[in-house]
Amino acid sequence: MSAAQTQKENNEAGWGCLEGLGLSQKELVLAEALQMEYDALSRHKQDKNSTGTSQTGSSTPSQARSKTPNPSIELPRSIPSQPIPGPTGGSLLRRLSGSDSSLNQPGGSQSPPSIPARALPHQGGYPKESLYILESPEVSFPSFPDDVPPAIPPRNPIPPSSGSENPFLPARGSTVTRDVNLFTPDVDQPKLTSGELNYDNINDSLSRLNGSRQGPRGRGANGDQPGKPVARSKTLPPQVPPRTYMPVPKSNKNQRRVSADPVRIYSHRMNGFGLTGFGNGSSTVDLLIYQTLCYAQEDLDHLDVDDYLLKICGHDEFLNNSQTLASLEFVQQCLKFDWDIRLILTKRSTIKDDETLSTMNHSILLQERPIKQTVTREALTLLLDTFHNEAESFLLSEVELSLHVERLVQSVKALCSSLAAVETPDVTAALSQLPACPCRLQPKVLKDASVLAIRENREKVVEKLTAAILDLVELYCSTFNANFHTVPQSHSCMAPVQEAGLVTNVLSFNVYAAHRIPITWAASYEGFFLSCSLTHGGIELCAPQHTSKQSVSKYLFHLVVWDQRVCFPVQINQLPRESQLTVTLYASCLPPPGGAEDKGKQRRSIEALGWVTMPLFNFRHILTCGRKLLGLWPSAPGQSGNARASSSNFSQPDSVILQVDFPTSSFEVLFSTPPPAEFCPQYDFSRLDTISQIQLQDVLHKKAFFWLTVEDKRLLWEKKSFCQSESAALPLVLASAPCWEWACLPEIYALLRQWACLGHLDALGLLHASFPDQELRRTAVQWMDSISDPELMDVLPQLVQALKYECYLDSSLVRFLLRRAIGDVRIAHYLFWLLKDNLQDSQFSARYQHLLAALLCCVGRGLRDEVDRQCWLVSILTKVAQKVRDATPSNRQCVLRESLDEMKQFFLMNTSCRLPLNPALLVKGINIQLCSFFNSNAVPLKLSFQNLDPVGDNVNVIFKSGDDLRQDMLTLQMIRIMNKIWIQEGLDMRMVIFKCFSTGRGRGMVEMIPHADTLRKIQVEHGVTGSFKDRPLADWLQKHNPTDEQYDKAVENFIYSCAGCCVATYILGICDRHNDNIMLKTSGHMFHIDFGKFLGHAQMFGNIKRDRAPFVFTSDMAYVINGGDKPSSRFHDFVDLCCEAYNLIRKHTHLFLNLLGLMLSCGIPELSDLEDLKYVYDALRPHESEADATMYFTRLIESSLGSVATKLNFFIHNLAQMKFASSEDRPTLSFAPRVHTVKSDGLIRSLYICRHLRTSTSKGYVFVVKVEREAQQEVQLVQRTFEEFHELHSKLRLVFPSSKLPSFPSRFVIGRSRGEATADRRKDELNGYVWHLIHAVPEVAQSDLVYTFFHPLPRDETPGTTSSKPAELLWSPAPGTELGEVKLSISYRNDKLFIMVMHIRGLQPLQDGTDPDPYVKLYLLPDPQKTSKRKTKAARRTCNPTYNEMLVYERIPRGDLDQRVIHLRVLGDGAFWENTLLGETFIPLKRLVPGQHWVDWHQLGAGGSDSAR
Repeated sequence: MSAAQTQKENNEAGWGCLEGLGLSQKELVLAEALQMEYDALSRHKQDKNSTGTSQTGSSTPSQARSKTPNPSIELPRSIPSQPIPGPTGGSLLRRLSGSDSSLNQPGGSQSPPSIPARALPHQGGYPKESLYILESPEVSFPSFPDDVPPAIPPRNPIPPSSGSENPFLPARGSTVTRDVNLFTPDVDQPKLTSGELNYDNINDSLSRLNGSRQGPRGRGANGDQPGKPVARSKTLPPQVPPRTYMPVPKSNKNQRRVSADPVRIYSHRMNGFGLTGFGNGSSTVDLLIYQTLCYAQEDLDHLDVDDYLLKICGHDEFLNNSQTLASLEFVQQCLKFDWDIRLILTKRSTIKDDETLSTMNHSILLQERPIKQTVTREALTLLLDTFHNEAESFLLSEVELSLHVERLVQSVKALCSSLAAVETPDVTAALSQLPACPCRLQPKVLKDASVLAIRENREKVVEKLTAAILDLVELYCSTFNANFHTVPQSHSCMAPVQEAGLVTNVLSFNVYAAHRIPITWAASYEGFFLSCSLTHGGIELCAPQHTSKQSVSKYLFHLVVWDQRVCFPVQINQLPRESQLTVTLYASCLPPPGGAEDKGKQRRSIEALGWVTMPLFNFRHILTCGRKLLGLWPSAPGQSGNARASSSNFSQPDSVILQVDFPTSSFEVLFSTPPPAEFCPQYDFSRLDTISQIQLQDVLHKKAFFWLTVEDKRLLWEKKSFCQSESAALPLVLASAPCWEWACLPEIYALLRQWACLGHLDALGLLHASFPDQELRRTAVQWMDSISDPELMDVLPQLVQALKYECYLDSSLVRFLLRRAIGDVRIAHYLFWLLKDNLQDSQFSARYQHLLAALLCCVGRGLRDEVDRQCWLVSILTKVAQKVRDATPSNRQCVLRESLDEMKQFFLMNTSCRLPLNPALLVKGINIQLCSFFNSNAVPLKLSFQNLDPVGDNVNVIFKSGDDLRQDMLTLQMIRIMNKIWIQEGLDMRMVIFKCFSTGRGRGMVEMIPHADTLRKIQVEHGVTGSFKDRPLADWLQKHNPTDEQYDKAVENFIYSCAGCCVATYILGICDRHNDNIMLKTSGHMFHIDFGKFLGHAQMFGNIKRDRAPFVFTSDMAYVINGGDKPSSRFHDFVDLCCEAYNLIRKHTHLFLNLLGLMLSCGIPELSDLEDLKYVYDALRPHESEADATMYFTRLIESSLGSVATKLNFFIHNLAQMKFASSEDRPTLSFAPRVHTVKSDGLIRSLYICRHLRTSTSKGYVFVVKVEREAQQEVQLVQRTFEEFHELHSKLRLVFPSSKLPSFPSRFVIGRSRGEATADRRKDELNGYVWHLIHAVPEVAQSDLVYTFFHPLPRDETPGTTSSKPAELLWSPAPGTELGEVKLSISYRNDKLFIMVMHIRGLQPLQDGTDPDPYVKLYLLPDPQKTSKRKTKAARRTCNPTYNEMLVYERIPRGDLDQRVIHLRVLGDGAFWENTLLGETFIPLKRLVPGQHWVDWHQLGAGGSDSAR
């Protein structure tokens, strides 16, 4: 036995001891991976040393360090570390946790935890971290030689002592750092059980960490990767293969670098650690921390991975240690845009929340719209004293009785006026016993005043008045938010309770009057009446009941008196618990004066004046009883009524108040929650008959309950026991429940309990207004309880809107949101701004005020101070934006800089502030010189903030004031969710996702995307008609990506992102798409901005829709994709990407319908009713198959590409925007990526065109210009075409008058313009032009345009080339396919053969050199009678056509498939001659598996000609 094997067995025995101690399996695997890594390092070091002795020469120490192999960590060049002084102040929470719940304690001041003493460094001291996050000194890492591996952690366990407690292990409450290699039964808990641990995933992630991912260049000829086997112990399962160690390649541009800077080091240098690859992204954050600590620390005995965190450079955001790297949005962004992934390792700080007391009422008063009260306690006391004095005078009066009556009535009127201007029937009855007086002429009054001459009668009147006023005060206190109350009655004995399900009485109540009627109504309306309806989830329980018609009366105030009992034909035991009573006030409009002809017609029109909704059972589930005051909400014309507040309108001081008296009894009617039924049948769907299955599938394909018919609901409820296998069908089934009364709930709850748990996002469908049942909503929230924080933030706007549909303020959803907000600062941040934005909704403002107060009460003083600063910042920016918008265009920049001085004062008073756009963006100041504005109607501000993180870049945002950003915010949310769906399905569409957040109605912030231009700016470089040209986008991308590799990558990004934009904009119906709200990054990513029109609400130009195409896809976009003006096989990939992305979103139709359905009540004008929602439903076509949807979207692509209206719309927008062109916008050259000046390049001494060359990619010529500059020895040669010289002259004419410019040669020639003679003549003419140009006045000769034109470009290094390589490199047909290939999708089901003809690539041109008009003809052999002919339409002038057409053969027995052969022929469509056979192939169907799709390319062979049509 070898020594190595003996050592291996000893090590495995040591691991057995560790397992005996109870070390968790995850820790065993991590430690095992670390040991394998060290073993590989040691052996590789020995091999390198042994091989290095035989080599000649020596390397410097720095070179030796650079050659040190490292399986997962890079050691870049050392840079000196600079101590960063931290700001002073209390230890408020100033950093943001990304997802780690243990960090999300919004905190105030606290005492720092005790830290074990450490030896101080020999030189210098500890540079302090910001005191806002760490009060204690940071842990320090000693430096170690780069060429020696760090110490290996101990593998042998420390044996426990014989005592009851282990003296070597820290106690539970000890502050001593725990050892990651030791297990403490009282402290540690196993993080994973054996059943939860996935060895395959862990081993794969460790493999990628221990061995860098190599591309094709690093593979051998046989595809195997080189490396040395590493020994393994028995810790890992036997099925996991041994791993190999591979050295990190010196450079690989396809890999991303992750730098994790350590917290602190002893020496004056900062080590960076880089991770060269993620693999499939299964590596976790804690694994990266563990690896970093291993390379930074020699002693790991007292280190715990959980004590450290990774922070994103430039962002105040920490990563959750349990998350995988690839799941982080930040990592995805870096990989998408080819950015370095920069992380900082820091120590976790235990931060406790402050203990400052806060009350709900105090937090409510902090809001902009506190709940108003009509009278204070002091004022009411004064009025009551006045009443008592007047009553006393009335009692004592013997003479001048009328005067005392008048004063008494005036005091009563003043009291009633202060108490919401309500005159109860008791007050009216008491006043009726007084004689008439000027302030009260109606109704019945005491005609015989002599009765009051008797004191006893006057005392009775005063007693009744006093009792009526006290009752009114008590009624006021129970209705309004008053700061006083009457003496509470004793409730020592509880009222008896009766179950609502046992009460058979019908529901009835008395409507007395409508108070506070506006005086204008008396002159405009007559015939006032009330319509009372009972609803549950928006569905009426019975026919509405109406009162009689009455006119306005004048008592103390104007009011309409009915005093009528309303009785519903519904028993109380038939009422659902969440039943709501809706009362609507109607009146008939009075005709205008005159117009006797139309008088009758005018009087018949009835108008709704106001409405109010109240729950019949209160939040304790007790049936409403007693007298109630209900404030009416004004009726808005065209109101959908989707969401109506279940509270009265008391926020408006002049709202009409309705007085309703509910019956009272000696017992309370309680609606208790019944238990679920014990039996609930469940059957397999296949047990249904075929017809029922088809009918049920058709109903389930509707995906949402909005469009269920009565017959659909009957079928679903009848067959509910067969639908339980389809979990997403639960909302449809519950929406079909015939009733929700007490007797029916056990069956519904049993179904709910037995149904499979819905997914997090599917449960959103149960939070709509159609499902008010509390138990159902509690279950839905319970299913959502395990949703991750990033997923929760994706749907947070919808959950905030779902709060409107809760019957009561205290609900499961409210508690869920508050609980999650306490656990994550980001959720608390966004929840605050969403609630604050909804304060503008008058109906629900009171509810959102209470929720906002509860949130501020829970999160602590630190976060309250933070949001106060944000609100202050937003208010300052709003004022600045208003000043800039009101200023004249020429003076706006000066006004902007002057107004931003207030921002300097803000940051002098506040050291930092988080931006509402993203709480991870912590800024400390503003760069006024870098701020500007955009020339649009709203004049948005472009702001540049200084990042508080010294290693972070400036934070650039757009602040808008005057635009409602809620629609943009919703649209971007839908696109972000689409992008996540695509990524989860393995399809990265390279979408640019940017943040947009509304901070109030008409204001908000938008993230700025760097290195991007609008399509208009790109196109106008080719003139105002650039939108009609095909080359602008391709030339612009070529300008910013000069090498072939860069250009190919940019085109690839363009193809993916353009496909994603086409799908997203079509599904959401995004309109008003002109070339100023479509942008393109230099990396090729295309994205849309400004979503002012969506869901098919197109911008109108008169009576014409400006958006005529399904989506924006123009010929210049196709030019980039095809690599030219002819279709290529890359266009096939684009179509396939579009169709695949479209079908993936169609699978989640119910999700988008739920998300948009919950926003119907948010107040966005273009999302207000089901018709708007129907647009998305029709766009997704959930009832169609994937093949049908593929064909449909292919036709949409063809329609969009062939639309001339889009280009015309672009051109019109170009003309319209010319008035906004700023004089500071200097013209630029379309082919030059950046501007160059005489200072940057040096003065040009002479220019001479020495020769011309024929280009290799076109039939034109380029002219070689010799450029000589002062102070430069070498002569530069640049290549420019005649068209580029003409562009230079055209741009010069825009800047300088023609008198200062030389004349330019004529562009028009007689004969062949591309001939050799023409090129010679133009060379001489251009030589004269450049000579006069360089000798012109200095402002022309030394202009930026001239120096940019003659600055060398990367293409100038290759003679005779002016453009990139042909675009077909990556997508060219396979070698040997001379006649091309055809792509088919073949499937067989239900005795039908489906053949989708998708694409053809690589067809040969016709004999005359033109491209054919190909179409496909099919025969299903054997077919002697030629009856199986099927054919597609003909594509026009292309060798790479796209069809996506389905050809179907019916009544094909399954047993005949093996004998059938598809004969496919590709023919060129001819007008007056026989069709040319371009290729054919025979495809046997033996390989076809019924029920599966066979998608493949088939090579075309040669053939003759065909004349059959």
